[in-house]
Formats: sequence, structure tokens, C-alpha cells
Amino acid sequence: MTQSNDAFILNRDLPQLEQELLALGEPTYRARQVWHWLYHRLAGSFAEMTDLPRSLRDRLASHYTFDTLYPQALQVSHDGLTRKQLFRLADGTAIETVLMLYDATDTGKARRTVCVSTQVGCALGCVFCATGQTGLQRNLSSGEIVGQVLYFARQVARHGGNGEPTDDALPIPGPVYPPITNIIFAGMGEPLANYDATLAAVRRLNDADGFGLGARHMIISTAGLVPGIRKLARENVQVSLAVSLHAPSDEVRTRLMPINRRYPLSELLPACREYVEKTGRRVAFEYILIEGINSMPSQARQLAALIQGMTCMVNLIPVNPVPGSAFMPPRRETLIAFQSILNSAGVTTTVRTEKGREIQAACGQLRGRVAAPPAAETQATGG
Repeated sequence: MTQSNDAFILNRDLPQLEQELLALGEPTYRARQVWHWLYHRLAGSFAEMTDLPRSLRDRLASHYTFDTLYPQALQVSHDGLTRKQLFRLADGTAIETVLMLYDATDTGKARRTVCVSTQVGCALGCVFCATGQTGLQRNLSSGEIVGQVLYFARQVARHGGNGEPTDDALPIPGPVYPPITNIIFAGMGEPLANYDATLAAVRRLNDADGFGLGARHMIISTAGLVPGIRKLARENVQVSLAVSLHAPSDEVRTRLMPINRRYPLSELLPACREYVEKTGRRVAFEYILIEGINSMPSQARQLAALIQGMTCMVNLIPVNPVPGSAFMPPRRETLIAFQSILNSAGVTTTVRTEKGREIQAACGQLRGRVAAPPAAETQATGG
């Protein structure tokens, strides 16, 4: 079999893997063993699957590609709690993935969150987003999405904050297992524009016999693709939904997010209410605050009225400046006043903890500065 993305083993779900190994003359339980090694024991190669016969490991290596994400560039924040990895893919394109580490607090356990990409680039062209400035190259496969999580899961499980630190090791707060506690589908690309692959990745990572992460610990973030929101509402999956709102009026939102021309607030908000009604789950509205654009008190009051009565929360996020953009984060007093108005209106509001600003952790910023080498120049390194 040609060593291509078609041969990437992480693109298989378990039934597919069972059928393919049956075709190779292997019993179905071998597929479950491979599955366990991939998702639970976090094998870095077929050679590590030591309870499989050597002959089978060799056959797997000849029939499947084990990994198609090649680490190319890494940035680590000064506090060591945020790291952004640039991956080159098999076709020479590049994506970014971010690991964010949070210490335990009085109200919560330590978290190890991976923010994954779902597309190479993005077609939506949000003006505050570096990824949107590059356009869309292609969708990622389900295996390429899953592989980002497994890469960092291997890193966490391998190092776990123990022993002497190395270049690729970070101090990890809390117990090593589960190696990843949360996943956010909010990296490069629009998840609902790559719906089938994104949902396949969610189900694979949620599989109790595999990676086993609860769906409630996963968030799909969308710029507001109404058909995708309505479709997700009908899925039997407990994943959380975050919607990038960023403005309480069509005029301002269209300026920031061209997708609003296609799905204006008069369509987006009813879809969100339908999601709440069908799933019983709260919607999180992401609101990037930009000084002088969408941060005025009148806009806070307008936002509160817009979402009145919906089971939701608003996550306020000071804009992460993109090179070449005039957008600046709000002054502290502006942010406090905006949040206070929402709170007074009964809207549950949080302020996003700023992580990784000094390493430009926002989507697309590292990829935009590093040129991907030709595909033949780099070998797979494994997580």
C-alpha cells in the first residue's frame, strides 16, 4: 500500500480497522489490540506494540502510515505553561496546535488542554485572525485532527514533570493521567465547515475503549455556521458548543466576520436557541474585545438584550494583536465596565485567561512566519 494519507492508520475507526485486518487474515481482536495501543497506551510506533507478533507489527508498518504530523517549529511561553507546535503534514502544508497547562485551583483540578486545528488555513476571513488572512488550503482528515491530541498526550505521559527537564519536556501540573483533560476544536480553520471529520475525531477521542475523554470535556468552536449548529444539535454527542459572536449588531459583526453576511444574527441566534432546547446544554459565546470597535457600554447593553433568556455564558477575550492589524486590546477599565454591565443584566460572564501572548499563540501566527520545507526533507519524529 502506498505510504500516503490514505494509508494513515488514525483515519480508521475501529470497525474499519477490524475489516482491514480480517482481510489480512488476522482475527478481529488484533484490531482491538492495535486500537488500545494507539489511543490508550499512546504508542509512538508499531514497533512499540510489544504484545503483537513481530510479523504482524512488520505487516502493519508495510500497510499503514503511523504518523503524518511532523514537528517543525516549537514556541514555549516564558512560564512554561503554553506551547505552540507547528506541524508539517505529508503534503507539505502546515498547521498549528497549542497545549495549555493550568495549575489546580481552589475550585478546580489541574487541566491540560489541547487546542486543535481542523483545516489548513480558513476560508472565513475574520479580520482579527491571522489564519483567516491566508485563505483555505484544505480540510484535515479525522486522523490528522486526532493526531494532534495524541502527539501532546504522548509528551505529557512521557515526561509528566518528572526527572531532569529536556528541550521537549515541560513541567506538567497534576497527575499524568489522563494525559489530556480538555480538547478545544478552535485552532486553525472552521470545525463545522469540516463537519464529518470533526465529528469523527470527537467520537474517536470519546471512545471508552480508546482515548476515553468525556465529550463534555470537548468544545467545538464555530464562527457561526448555522446549518452546522442545527445539525450538531441533533447529534447524540455531549460535546459543548462555543460560538464566536464578537459583536451585538450586524453592522459591526459583518465588519469583523464576513460570514455574518451569509448567516446574520437574525439566523444565528435562533439556531443557538434551538441548540440549547434540543441538547439542554449551555452555549458559550466568545466575544473578542477590541478597543473602540465592540467594547462600548452601549454595546454591552445591546449584547445582554440580544441573548436575554438563553442558557448561555459570555467569554470575554481581549484581542491578541496580529502583525499589521490596528486592533488593540481594551483598556482594563473598559473590560471591567463591559463585564459589569453584562453581570448586572444577569449574564454569566468570564474573562479569558491570557496565555501565550508572548509566543503569539493565536491561530496562524507561527505558521505565517515559518516556511514549510519540502515533504521529503523531514522524517516523522513521533510525539
